Amino acid sequence: MAAVAITIATLTAGSVGVASAHGGPGKGAVKGTALAELVKAGTITQAQADAITKKFDDLKTTMDANKAANKAARDAHHAAEEALVASTLGIDAATIKTRLAAGETLGAIAGTKKPALITALVAFETKEIDARVTAGTLTAAQATTLKANLTDHVTKMVDSVKGPKDGKGHKGHKGMGKGPKPPRP
Repeated sequence: MAAVAITIATLTAGSVGVASAHGGPGKGAVKGTALAELVKAGTITQAQADAITKKFDDLKTTMDANKAANKAARDAHHAAEEALVASTLGIDAATIKTRLAAGETLGAIAGTKKPALITALVAFETKEIDARVTAGTLTAAQATTLKANLTDHVTKMVDSVKGPKDGKGHKGHKGMGKGPKPPRP
């Protein structure tokens, strides 16, 4: 069965490349065609082809559910972070968004509350990192590395100009460089 799966994957990958290059059918149609050809050639039975199709469908369903759950978690994290910033600064979120869109930095908006904002954001992200360690999605060593750079990263984020995204993050800011990615659930 493993050899059959490898054969199918190889045939499907090759067919997808050819189909994509020629504007042909999508992955699902190519997979179905490859399986039908294998059944016709007697390489696999129809029951095996059906089992493979079901497995691919189940994997897609799982991947779609995971994608939706990850998006929900990112959205919740963003909303909590936004609420923290608004409450720390004593300014409503809509005003902050408007000022950020106009080119102000979060640090400039915070004014004398900038140190308190950085402290609050570092504490927030530290809690998120600790939760990921508890959940087993981050090792203690990774957490230590993230925490070591956290204050610097948050300070740079607070001082960066936001605005139209260029696909690389904040306007004029290309992320953390070669270091670890910022913590996210």
